[in-house]
Amino acid sequence: MSDPDTAGRLDRLTALLAGLAPRVSIHHAGPLCETGHFAGGSPDRLQLHLIVRGALGLRWRGHHASLEAPAVAVFRGELAHALLPRSDDLQVVCGQVDFDGPAAPLLLAAFDAPLCLPLGAAEQDLQQVVALIALELAQPRCASSALLGHAGEILLIGLLRHLVARCELPCGVLAGLGDTGLARTLVALHEDPAAPWTLERMAETAGVSRTAFATRFREAMGVTPKRYLNTYRLGIARREVAAGNGLKRAARAAGYDSTAALSRALAREAAAAL
Repeated sequence: MSDPDTAGRLDRLTALLAGLAPRVSIHHAGPLCETGHFAGGSPDRLQLHLIVRGALGLRWRGHHASLEAPAVAVFRGELAHALLPRSDDLQVVCGQVDFDGPAAPLLLAAFDAPLCLPLGAAEQDLQQVVALIALELAQPRCASSALLGHAGEILLIGLLRHLVARCELPCGVLAGLGDTGLARTLVALHEDPAAPWTLERMAETAGVSRTAFATRFREAMGVTPKRYLNTYRLGIARREVAAGNGLKRAARAAGYDSTAALSRALAREAAAAL
């Protein structure tokens, strides 16, 4: 899907990235000669495996997939999986992305199934960072680990851009950002979640009727606009409370009218999780 809102008119990802607060770390870069096992871990994490050269097999919960370079596989942190070498020249970069921001659940929900993505026809900027990583693995130089660490951060942004532009994921926030109308509303929500948002205001921002907006939002995002906004606001409130800022400040930061309203929202969320 083409992106008509580039050139500074609509930045679809900056506000979301600020709300995600991602931390990318690389824990393997180079040849993979034997099966690598990844035990299930934190659900607030993505595991990224970039196949730079050769062929790689993947196994998880009775499922199998094979990828040839260049390609990337993305698993949510709690899903145990294994990497299986399929060629003698296999080179991979394995990293993880931890999220410290309140928007983390909104993104992680989009990866409820593993993503196995060939990159041969990826967006140009994503291909360029893959080529940079491949060159560094082939000809490592001074500060190679530092370069690969920063390249991992760029890889994440390039991957998110690609997923939005190509609508690779069927549902979730990245699918919504691929829809120009929904993207305008989502960017506004991410930039100012504490604003007095109503369904009418969201639809007006998207430039469509309230009914059309509600339908398009649920189809693309898998949740209602109200549920999406509440999830983001509760994430903001929980982090304010965890930082010791108290319910009053948390309620104000998250857009709740009072501490009582925030307490009720937290109680509803806890009851729904039972």
